[in-house]
Amino acid sequence: MNYRHIYHAGNISDVVKHVVLTLLLEHLRLKETPFGVLDTHAGTGFYDLQDERAQKTSEAQDGIYKLLTAPPVPDLAAYYDVLKNFNPGWSAGTAEAFQFYPGSPLLVARLLRSQDRLIACELHRDDAEALRRQMRPFAQTQVHHRDGYEALRGFLPLPEKRGLVLIDPPYETPDEFDRLAQAIREAYARWPQGLYAIWYPVKERPAIWRFHEALAASGIAKQLCAEFIYHEETRHDRLNGCGFILINPPWQFDERLRKLFPLLHDALQTEHRGVNINWLSGEAG
Repeated sequence: MNYRHIYHAGNISDVVKHVVLTLLLEHLRLKETPFGVLDTHAGTGFYDLQDERAQKTSEAQDGIYKLLTAPPVPDLAAYYDVLKNFNPGWSAGTAEAFQFYPGSPLLVARLLRSQDRLIACELHRDDAEALRRQMRPFAQTQVHHRDGYEALRGFLPLPEKRGLVLIDPPYETPDEFDRLAQAIREAYARWPQGLYAIWYPVKERPAIWRFHEALAASGIAKQLCAEFIYHEETRHDRLNGCGFILINPPWQFDERLRKLFPLLHDALQTEHRGVNINWLSGEAG
C-alpha cells in the first residue's frame, strides 16, 4: 500500500467527509440507546499539518484553513468543537494556532458517549500501531490491524443493533469500485438496518456510473448519493470532488445536504460549485 493520508489531510474532500460524518453521528446521539461505529479503513487517526509531507502538497490550505477563516457555517458546531479540542489555542475566524487535524476515528471517538463504541480497522501495520497510540485515551474504542473488507464480514452485525459503518478505502486498485460494490451488498445482507456511509473520490466519471448502477441493481432499499464537486470534470488525473453513498440515511438528510453543500462551497471558495444529490434507490422520507 502506497497511500499516505498525511499528504492529503485537511483537504477539501477531507473536510466534506468529516462534516457529513459528524452530522450522522449527531443523529445517532439523539437517542439514549447505545450505538456502534465500524470504521473499516481508519488510517492513523491524527495528522500534524506542519509535517513536511503535509507541507509538500499544501492541500490543507484550500481545505480546512479556508473553512477556519470563513464565517462559521451553520450546522457545524460539533465539528468545530472537535477541531478546537485538538487545537486548544485556536480561535474561530482565524487559522492561527491550528496545527492538528483529526481523522475519522478520532473524530468519532470525540463524539461517542460512554455507552457507545468504535471499532477501527487499518491494514497498514505502521498506521495501525500509530492509531492504537492515538486511541489509548478512549476506553470505548478498539483498534484492529485488519483488512477493512474482511472486517465487514467479521464484525457485522454490530451487537448494539444500531450504528454506523464508515467505508473509505484508498482507491488504489483499478477494481476498487467493483470490490466495494460487492462488499456493500454482503455487508447489507448481514446488517440491513445499519446506517452506511461510503465515501468515494470523483475522478473518472464512467467508473462512478458503473458503481452507481451496480448499487442501484443490488436490491438495497434506501440509497442516497451526495456529491460535492469543486473542479470541473474536464480531467480525470486529479481529485475533482468527492461523494457519499448513504444507506438508510436519516429522514430528510438529502434536504439537509442540499442546503449545507452550497454553504460549504462559499466557505471554501471553491472554483467550481457542483452539488449532486439524488436517490439511487428509495426516496426521501
